[in-house]
Amino acid sequence: MASSFTLSLAGGKTTDVFFLDSIKALSDKLSGYGRRVLWVFDSNSRNLFTSLPANCVILPSGEHFKNWSSVERIISAALDAHLARDSVFIGFGGGVVCDMTALAASLYMRGCSLVLVPTSLLCMVDASIGGKSAIDFKGAKNLVGTFYPAKDVLISAACLRTLPEAEYHSGLGEVIKHAFLSSDDELYSFLCSSHDSIVSRDREALTRMLELSLKVKAEYIQRDPEERKGIRQALNLAHTFAHALESIDNFNVKHGVAVAWGLSRAAWCGYAAGVTSAELRDRIDALLRLYDFDIDRRIERGRWLDFQAAVAKDKKNLSGTVRFVLLEDMGVPVLRELDSEIVKIAVISAPGRKNG
Repeated sequence: MASSFTLSLAGGKTTDVFFLDSIKALSDKLSGYGRRVLWVFDSNSRNLFTSLPANCVILPSGEHFKNWSSVERIISAALDAHLARDSVFIGFGGGVVCDMTALAASLYMRGCSLVLVPTSLLCMVDASIGGKSAIDFKGAKNLVGTFYPAKDVLISAACLRTLPEAEYHSGLGEVIKHAFLSSDDELYSFLCSSHDSIVSRDREALTRMLELSLKVKAEYIQRDPEERKGIRQALNLAHTFAHALESIDNFNVKHGVAVAWGLSRAAWCGYAAGVTSAELRDRIDALLRLYDFDIDRRIERGRWLDFQAAVAKDKKNLSGTVRFVLLEDMGVPVLRELDSEIVKIAVISAPGRKNG
């Protein structure tokens, strides 16, 4: 076992996050949860097991299946297995599986124990800690959900060795976002100096990157466990743009790719609104380009109204007004309203550095 830390949450609840240095260490830890367990996989994560454990449900993979029907399947499987409130739901897979397992665990018999085993980079650094559970509803991403933190989160960089390249690359979008939310430049500097090791998925580099990225997220979560103070909303940097892009693309664009694009758009809008400096805007774009993210993508003019409608469904909507997370500086996020014309120019014209 490489390391661990405890995340303190609202109501005295905690989440223990374990960084496990091998698949064997992960298996040994999982064996300690006993037999009153429901395992939840998707069609991808099930392939990590040569033989499946008893009491398991396998869901189709992909954002399209992040819905009530999948949650009902999880709850029905628990009921068929005669599991009680003292049982453990183990979500084993990416963010979609972990989000839905958490939601099902929060609902089954008014709540049973939850363990998450994220197997994608995106889930490791984004969906695994903080207690958010959710499903998509009527085209709005993560609209229906609860706060229900996992008892344990088990993370092993070894799982990332077999992750498809597109999935791994997607997860880096969230890591880069965390680098610019950090109160120090440790993660940013590591991403700049360790590019080759990160891209080649060196295990030591991956473990260090995961620790630094989760350290940033944990800082915001512990200051605002249930998103009541506005502090935790900073973690939605880039997400208003990203979720709208995903929505109008029928969730065919990968989340981390959308976040990377949204981070660039937020930087440009912040600059246009006089919040973000040109230097910070260019630093953001440079790191995104270093990791081969397409930040020059354009929304077709004919899709602007669809994009605008998707933005209006954003969870940061307050009294009918959408507030965007922008950056005054590294680690200094602010919530601001933006003139719709600024947003329109940012997503349709995809302005680059040549405009500023």
